[in-house]
Amino acid sequence: QVRLIESGGGSVQPGGSLRLSCAASDLTFSWYAGAWFRQTPGKEREFVAAVSRRGVIKDYGNSVKGRFTISRDDAKKTMYIQMDNLKPEDTAVYHCAAAHTTGISQNADDFQYWGQGTQVTVSS
Repeated sequence: QVRLIESGGGSVQPGGSLRLSCAASDLTFSWYAGAWFRQTPGKEREFVAAVSRRGVIKDYGNSVKGRFTISRDDAKKTMYIQMDNLKPEDTAVYHCAAAHTTGISQNADDFQYWGQGTQVTVSS
């Protein structure tokens, strides 16, 4: 059974940093593009960042450009997102996702596998 498991969430003050991890099991992770999305109650799921196979192409949502960095380690079947200069509006449940595609996507419907999510809270 394919599983994506996020970790690294928590509470941090504004301006702080967190690194989230997404570990894949029962999945040839190198065949998949990866992405992070986030969601808060009452709002639509928001695209955060995506990375293609082998990490060749990366894409970011406008609200996180210059602050977040996505990466992947296919040997460890793990994807990461480094989040710096966090703001209260970054507070959300962060989900990782995997898509069997050669390209990259911001569209949640393109992703076949999803993690359960990890909570990130940015507050003073």
